[in-house]
Amino acid sequence: MQAARLHEYTEEMSDALSIDEVDRPEVTRSDGVVVRVEGAGWCQTDNHIIEGMWTDYVEQDLPMTLGHENAGEVVEVGEEVTTVEVGDTVICHPVTTCGTCRQCRLGEDMYCEDLSFPGLTTDGGFAEFLLTSERATVPLPDGVDPAKIAPHADAGITAYHAVKKAVDELNPGDPAVVIGVGGLGHIGLQCLDAMSAANVVALDVKESARDLAADLGARHTIDPSTEDVAGAIDDLTDGHGAEQVLDFVGADETTAYAPDIVAPGGDHHVVGYGGHVHEPAQALVDGEFSYRGTLVGRYTELQELVRLVERGDVELQTTRYDLSEINTVATRLEHGEIDGRAVITPN
Repeated sequence: MQAARLHEYTEEMSDALSIDEVDRPEVTRSDGVVVRVEGAGWCQTDNHIIEGMWTDYVEQDLPMTLGHENAGEVVEVGEEVTTVEVGDTVICHPVTTCGTCRQCRLGEDMYCEDLSFPGLTTDGGFAEFLLTSERATVPLPDGVDPAKIAPHADAGITAYHAVKKAVDELNPGDPAVVIGVGGLGHIGLQCLDAMSAANVVALDVKESARDLAADLGARHTIDPSTEDVAGAIDDLTDGHGAEQVLDFVGADETTAYAPDIVAPGGDHHVVGYGGHVHEPAQALVDGEFSYRGTLVGRYTELQELVRLVERGDVELQTTRYDLSEINTVATRLEHGEIDGRAVITPN
């Protein structure tokens, strides 16, 4: 089969991955599942993997097939698999987990003590076929296109996980700020609108993204390149600040907004990453606000997100690309030229 493989870390996206001919994966465990990949979302994390940013956090053996937002048709199952069968369409939770460690038994999939992460630590879905496990496959309702829903496997579930935490702290009419209405942010904004009665304020430097935010339910939009963000939010909240901030950018500039825009006792959820948090300890003490990280989400949250999609509450903005265009996608995303999500269609 054909697969897009990373052979060495590089800053140059135009030839980052090569299309190699490799063996098709086969089921080797009783809970194994092989999926014919119909859609694999390209994520900013893929760019970071190519750059070697993840080597300080996980072990990676190159060459490796990238792609961690995967959906498609089941073509082979292990002898003990009962929840899916050949011919089913599924979306794959990003990690394959053991199911027996304490974290798995608590439902905290991302904290599994023996997980593998296709596209990050093992071969992923920028290929014609993907090896995963029964615990990672979520059956799709009839009529849901696997290629269209694939980015929810990471971008969607990550946005949903952050919003679910934020919604727990939001009362009707509370102000909530969404920073960045791109691939993750446009999902998070829809989840926030569907799951709360908050007054959503969206920040983005792109006019098209601000227009999209307004279409998706934002009551106000701000252009941080021309407006004083803190002053604008101060005006919109009568000086109180935002109860919850969902930062889908995670740059130094956006994390620095927190002391000036988060209401006392509120949260700044860091969803996008690449920047740093450089704030005086006194700023956190004085405002008693918190920075909260977001590490993908639970299997059950992916099930919940699929239900929102089925109801029509969350719709992805996607553009499809052939496997041969993989480096074009990497380059375009690096330059901020992709609106919504890019989906690779290997088959």
